[in-house]
Parts: sequence; C-alpha cells; structure tokens
Amino acid sequence: MKKLTPVLVVDAIEPCLSFWIDRLGFKKVASVPEEGPLDFVILSHGNVEIMYQTKASVAADVPAAVAGPLTPSTFLYIEVEELDPILEALRGIEPVVPLRNTFYGAREFGVREPAGNCVTFAEFKSAK
Repeated sequence: MKKLTPVLVVDAIEPCLSFWIDRLGFKKVASVPEEGPLDFVILSHGNVEIMYQTKASVAADVPAAVAGPLTPSTFLYIEVEELDPILEALRGIEPVVPLRNTFYGAREFGVREPAGNCVTFAEFKSAK
C-alpha cells in the first residue's frame, strides 16, 4: 500500500471549502468542473490530501455506491506538528473532542467540518 486519501461524499462541496482553505490553509489542487458548482475537488496541505465528491456525482458515476444511506460517519485523524495554530484557526467552532491529553501521548482537539464529518487534530511531542 502506498497512500490513503479519503473521499467525503456530500450534498454540496462549496460549504466545506472555507473550513479547509481559509481556516486551515489547504490548497485546491483540482476540481470538476473548474468553474461553477463543483462535483469533485481535491484539497491538499503538505502530506495530507482530502477529496470531496457530491452525492449526485457519485450516483452518476457509481450508482451502487449511493444505494444505501449516506450519513456523515467519517472520523478523520490528522497529525500536526503544532496544535496551537489549529486551535486558533478553528476558534468559534464547537468542539466534538474537547482539547485533551491522551494516554497514548497525543494532545488532541476535534470539530465537525461543514458536512458533519468529525476531524480530530493531534500533536505528538517527542520525548526529550
């Protein structure tokens, strides 16, 4: 295995873009179509890549993939170098994972992105 990139299926992509691009500094790498309402988008920041695709686009491409219920049930876990800039960028968004230190050595904080998926950011400090 080489890489894992989540594809989050949503009703509309545009409401999710500000969360990733404006707050967290992701870049839009590709989109379909390039202009107008989006069916698909790739967002990237360093080694982290996330894709969004609309339910309508998935239904047109792979109908069986949307035959059952699609409700947000995805949890993304993103390791970051420093958690404090993330906390500042996400100020005002209600946490689903309050700031905490875990038994496995992570300092974590999590929120829901606009489509309802949970995103947890984790900082691991190396032992000195």
